[in-house]
Amino acid sequence: MKFKPFAIASLAVLAVLFSCKEKQTERNPVQNIPQENNSEKIKLIFDTDANNELDNQFALAYMLLNGDVFDVKGITVNATRNDKSVQGHYDEAERIMQLCNLKEAVPLLKGAEGNFKDIGSNFDPSNYDGQDGVDFMLEETKKDSILVVAVGKLTNIALALKKDPSFAERTKIVWLGSNYPEPGEYNQDNDTIAMNYVLNSKIPFELVTVRYGKPSGTDAVAVTKTEANDKLPGMGPKATEPITGRHGGTFDTFGDYGINLFEHIFDHMNTTQVTPSRPLFDMVALAILKNPGWGVTKRIPCPILIDNKWAERPENERTILVWENFDKQPILADFYETLKHPKPIQPSNAHF
Repeated sequence: MKFKPFAIASLAVLAVLFSCKEKQTERNPVQNIPQENNSEKIKLIFDTDANNELDNQFALAYMLLNGDVFDVKGITVNATRNDKSVQGHYDEAERIMQLCNLKEAVPLLKGAEGNFKDIGSNFDPSNYDGQDGVDFMLEETKKDSILVVAVGKLTNIALALKKDPSFAERTKIVWLGSNYPEPGEYNQDNDTIAMNYVLNSKIPFELVTVRYGKPSGTDAVAVTKTEANDKLPGMGPKATEPITGRHGGTFDTFGDYGINLFEHIFDHMNTTQVTPSRPLFDMVALAILKNPGWGVTKRIPCPILIDNKWAERPENERTILVWENFDKQPILADFYETLKHPKPIQPSNAHF
């Protein structure tokens, strides 16, 4: 934000102080969600396509092992095209929970397998695809001020709004998705109708940009295979019950499983990179909640996607917050520090 110079220095100081206060409040529109200087934990539900690539798993481990920061009420999963079975996403999320010795510590529920258009066309609120996860969101957000961090398609969020429009009044969404203002992006393209439905609602919305190939999006927060092999061996708590990984093999630390995920992520990628790397997109959406200083925000009139192109709506009174320009090095340093000195979340008292 730029300020015009004032003749009186004291007025300039007051203006800066006011702007900082305004910006801090803007980031947390839901009552009781902690500010940067508040020791209260961030209450959240994590909505993920956990078996997609590898960034979901890294985000899950980061969240589960930052128990001094996050109060996790539950984890919901949905299916996207890299694994069209919601069971696969459920199983992968459960593996990460087990590696962190937190299996069954918080509810893990299945959300939508299909897309919003198909589920919503003949919507039966008493029986629909994704009901367990969506109903959990609706009920938990009635109990407390809880935000939803979504790192996959927005189908579960759209279904929650369709079933209960008052959902928009008691939470906010932090979504990892979109190359905004450019078209494309995996999470967006998996259910563009759901995304537009959410954007056209009244729910407070924060967009954590991806921006493939651009230094301004989470795509820039990338880890090379070499770095993974160097940093991750044996990192994280030792699991009391080892897992069998999705690519086979047995693992008892997240670090070792993370290396395995990096080994296989390049199997299906045609990359010309001399040193192949993979962004940890989803983990960044949690990191900027832990420390908002690791990203830059701007508030814009809410746009809409039409024919796979972003249409600006400058007269739109509804605004959203856009996150960009992420501070890669401290974010990754904090991830490694989290694995080195884990602070597991406390079991949730949520029952569903």
